[in-house]
Amino acid sequence: MRQNHFAKLEMLKKNKLAAGLLQERFPKVSGIVIQMRYYHRSRQLLMERTVNFCPSDYAYFKMGCMTRGCENGGFDLAVVINDLVKKGGKSAKGGLCCEGTSPELEAGHASIDYKISINYSARRSPGLKSPQLTSF
Repeated sequence: MRQNHFAKLEMLKKNKLAAGLLQERFPKVSGIVIQMRYYHRSRQLLMERTVNFCPSDYAYFKMGCMTRGCENGGFDLAVVINDLVKKGGKSAKGGLCCEGTSPELEAGHASIDYKISINYSARRSPGLKSPQLTSF
């Protein structure tokens, strides 16, 4: 079991390195904020979470499933973020279901609602305010 844990940590490290840094992948992006609500099966709220990314962070946007026993699950927001940046978009909302598996878990065992906010680098005039987080 312990070796399995270390193998997962090593794989996560490799995946983050492969994703590259935010400043390299998206040089015009100055920050990304991902707000999530995690749900169990029947939309029972498990937790709320906010993850902030700055230019020096890895551009790795796969959030783990919070369900014990879920194997290879999670919520990959990379496609959403890639499309948003490509279009120059500033925000997106949506939902995803975990596609992880386990003999003990049924399909649709977990889901998230997300809101993504992206800030772009720009020359700012004095007096301009930074964008504020908004709730769902």
